[in-house]
Amino acid sequence: KLPFVKAKAEEAIPLQIAPAFPPYDHQFTAFKRLTTQDNHKPQSTLVTTGTSSGKTECFLYPILDYCYKNTDRKGIKIIILYPMNALATDQAKRLAESIWNDERIKGKITAGLFIGEGKDKKKFPKEMGENHIIENRDTIIDNPPDILLTNFKMLDYALLRNNYHNLWS
Repeated sequence: KLPFVKAKAEEAIPLQIAPAFPPYDHQFTAFKRLTTQDNHKPQSTLVTTGTSSGKTECFLYPILDYCYKNTDRKGIKIIILYPMNALATDQAKRLAESIWNDERIKGKITAGLFIGEGKDKKKFPKEMGENHIIENRDTIIDNPPDILLTNFKMLDYALLRNNYHNLWS
């Protein structure tokens, strides 16, 4: 029941695409470890903290920052693996909202959800939206997004199947 400690305001967040809110100390520490600013090499980072403490933001903003700095490169830049489809779907909504609400990256960074669904072209979104990312499998394959959310089984499946080779080109 202890409150999460806010980061000290004196030090600037080392990201161009940074949160609009003041980060907690663990988020700020993660931003410093994961930034690519000034040719910093991101470091392996493990975050363990309580429920609803902003663990996702610890890696989300460095990922968005990296993609923003590499918009000139086509294709997948980041793969986010989730152990369960329900978690991937929930996080996809958060990712969509983060991209949609930042004018610097809205329409410039794309994300796709590749979790074993998406074959019904009418049912699954083909483009980014306010609260969803691309889910149509054909769209993801034909035009790989910057960020791919998936699970280990689908990643293995996509790496082994010839019809998914475009994802890795």
